[in-house]
Formats: sequence, structure tokens, C-alpha cells
Amino acid sequence: MNSTTSSRSLALPTPACHASRLDGRPTVLFLCTGNSCRSQIAEGWLQHLAGDRMRVLSAGTNPVGIHPNAARVMKEAGVDISAQTSDFAGAYTRTKLDLVVTLCGHAAENCPPLAEATKVVHWPFSDPVRATGTEEEILDAFRATRDAIRARLESWLEAGAPDLESAS
Repeated sequence: MNSTTSSRSLALPTPACHASRLDGRPTVLFLCTGNSCRSQIAEGWLQHLAGDRMRVLSAGTNPVGIHPNAARVMKEAGVDISAQTSDFAGAYTRTKLDLVVTLCGHAAENCPPLAEATKVVHWPFSDPVRATGTEEEILDAFRATRDAIRARLESWLEAGAPDLESAS
């Protein structure tokens, strides 16, 4: 295994703080505009890093489908997101979400009404879909976003997923 695909055991909040959940797992929703890249990458990474310890979803305020380059760079890192779906954020307005993470300014400003007590945090990442240049330069932009999201999620998990603690 190389450093891109290695997996570490990461600390998560204790299940007792989430006793009100039907299956005992916290639910995290990643939100961006198109649900094509950043939110898909974040969903894939958190599922990969946390395994079945969390319920992980992603959605968009205006979903457009998974960008092929997002799937490609995640596959390079050993994570297959090709079966994930591009969902409308409005479908989750009645879903019990423990944490919503907005990944772009537009989603943060246009987040649909959520169930009461849902914690929302903003983790901005650059949008590789806007990258220009050669095919390799564009893929490098997708890789940079992929790696930045993974690093943010690993740090968050290593800190014990603090936003989930305060959302309980």
C-alpha cells in the first residue's frame, strides 16, 4: 500500500453521545452546488476512512451528476465512487442529519432548510471543474482537491470529529 491508499484507524465520537440515532451511527451530509466533484470526493473519502462507523451522504443544490474526472482521480487513490449518486439537497430536508458540511460558498449561501438542530459547517475547497489547461493540468487540479479533502477529513477524524460531538 502506498500513502495514497493506506488506511489508518481514526478515533470517532463514542456511540453513547449518539444514542438517539436508530442505528447508532452519526449521519454526515456533504453539500455543494452540483454534487459532481467536491461533495462526491468527500463522501467517498469519509466512507473509505470511517467505514461503517458513519452514514455518509452527499447532495447538491443543483445536482448535475458525477464528474468523470472526480471518479477517475478517486479510482487512482483506490476509492471507487462510480456507484454514488448525485442527489438534490432538498431530498434531505426531513432527514435526521447530525452534520452538514458545505464545500462551496454557493451551497453555504443556498443550503435548504434542514431539520432542527442540524449542525452546519463550511469547509471551502477550490472547484477543479473550473480548471483550465491541458488534460494533465486539469487532472492535477482534481488531484489537488482530492488530496486536500482527504487531509481535512483525516485531521477532523483524528481530532475525534468535533463537529459531531457538538451536534449530539
